[in-house]
Amino acid sequence: MPGVKLQEIIEAHDQPFVVIDEQYRIVAANRRYCDSYGASLETILNRRCHEISHHSPRPCHENGEQCPHQALFKGGQSTVVALHTHYHADNAPERTRIRGHAIRGLDGRLYLGEILHPLEASSELDCKDMRMVGHSPAFLACVDNLARVAESEASILLFGESGVGKELAARFVHDRSPRSSGPFIAINCAAVPENMFESELFGHERGAFTGSTGQKKGLYELADGGTLFLDEISEIPLALQAKLLRVLETGEFRRVGGTKTLKADVRLVSATNRNLLDWVDQKLFRLDLYYRLAGIDVVLPPLRERRDDIGALAEALLSRLSGGARMRCRLDKEALNALKHYDFPGNVRELRNLLQRAMVRCSDGVIRAEDLNLEIPPAATTAARKEALAGRPDGSLSDLEKDYIRVLLGKHGGHRRTVADLLGITERTLYRKLKQHGLK
Repeated sequence: MPGVKLQEIIEAHDQPFVVIDEQYRIVAANRRYCDSYGASLETILNRRCHEISHHSPRPCHENGEQCPHQALFKGGQSTVVALHTHYHADNAPERTRIRGHAIRGLDGRLYLGEILHPLEASSELDCKDMRMVGHSPAFLACVDNLARVAESEASILLFGESGVGKELAARFVHDRSPRSSGPFIAINCAAVPENMFESELFGHERGAFTGSTGQKKGLYELADGGTLFLDEISEIPLALQAKLLRVLETGEFRRVGGTKTLKADVRLVSATNRNLLDWVDQKLFRLDLYYRLAGIDVVLPPLRERRDDIGALAEALLSRLSGGARMRCRLDKEALNALKHYDFPGNVRELRNLLQRAMVRCSDGVIRAEDLNLEIPPAATTAARKEALAGRPDGSLSDLEKDYIRVLLGKHGGHRRTVADLLGITERTLYRKLKQHGLK
């Protein structure tokens, strides 16, 4: 084992730190590392690193992960960064960013020093009702990006298809931020009537309009010291965008019908499934507001780009959907394989709906492929996208959405409920999109 000076140095780190030799054996670890995996230093020393962090007899590179150990001892890299899913003593998963460094011992031997940076706050994210699940490279990279941007105070714009979990991502950012002890307030901009939007966001005074019998604080005021999440930000009425811009620049606002200037310290996270710059071109969104919202932009991957997560997601969703049910359902191999080959235009929301319906159909607690009732072959939605793209290869996001909806309506005889389920949206939202795009 390297000398005691090395142990003193790694104990100075406030993150878990471990030193590994060429045979994967742990030769030193600080207290934070030991506490993370629920073991003493004596029981960890001389154990192989993958046995401790992955609960696996095989090195992580044999399971398809990027391995800092291989990068150092086989590839000759002196510094490497990798994203892994590690497991605590109780098998609870934790996404982790690993920064590996080459270290020379007093005897001249080469060792790997790893500093571990957990990507999640030890808070509500691991509860049954609110959890981000996944271990695929695309998902881990997204979580790493969210963890990095959470530490800043800049406004964040989340972009992703409908149903990818933008509110979950916003909550993740809040819980990782210095504002985690403050409130998290969410508002779906598409669900608020235009004539009530200003009152909902900034509040109103008594008598401000017919029916306002008392004073009401707006959501912006309620988010003071915390985070305000504006979902479907593209749906904010154009007339209100200038007021929102001023509030974001000054932190000052007035309730509807009020004369007193109020202030609130709010960090804004917004989300959209549209290309807002296209909306700017169509005079539907202010360019200055866009740049204020998109201080940092983060793209959330669709489910079809993280198919390796479908099994874990399905298990977590089935557990949540079962609730207090007497029998907990599970997927058989054929059903899981069918899900992994499905295109999921509605993403995680569609997966949840499929599983919920399948739980009703299955009779013995085992969900089979036929219970999923995947009426559309896996390649069908991809074909619809290709057909839409063929018509407008260089079209705007709005044009592509219009053509995609048109193609789906044609394939399903104009059945709105089916198309809404495929898109992962409500029939009401689909009706609004049909009206917006002039589709019958």
